[in-house]
Amino acid sequence: MKKGVQVMLLCMGLVFAASQAAAHCEIPCGIYDDEMRIRMISEHITTIEKSMNEIKKLEKENPLNYNQLIRWVVNKEEHADKLQEIVTQYFMTQRIKTDAEEYVKKLELLHKMLVQAMKCKQTIDLEHVETLRKLLKEFQDLYLGHSH
Repeated sequence: MKKGVQVMLLCMGLVFAASQAAAHCEIPCGIYDDEMRIRMISEHITTIEKSMNEIKKLEKENPLNYNQLIRWVVNKEEHADKLQEIVTQYFMTQRIKTDAEEYVKKLELLHKMLVQAMKCKQTIDLEHVETLRKLLKEFQDLYLGHSH
């Protein structure tokens, strides 16, 4: 009986630890890497673009490979979600301070990125990918300064 309880507590602890590992970091820990997060967003944008291109390619096949098509659609959506998570959880929740210089402009750019990521999930229009790249560059310049 004791061993069963211990195993259950261990499993619960692992689940809790895994759910906490995704968040960075509301304690606050003071360990932030803004440039890495921007690179991660850029990588998600590139992955979304690749997924869109693969979807377009697969749509032309006859017979249609539904399994691969679904996998690329899911991949596109997952990376849009991950991009949105970084924008909201990391930047909007923790890094952009209400008294920060250019506060409203930073929020505006981040919000526009969220909307474009949503549009990427809804379509395979590469225009949204390009808009995301431009918004990210504009945010990066504003947030990190032009000297990066």
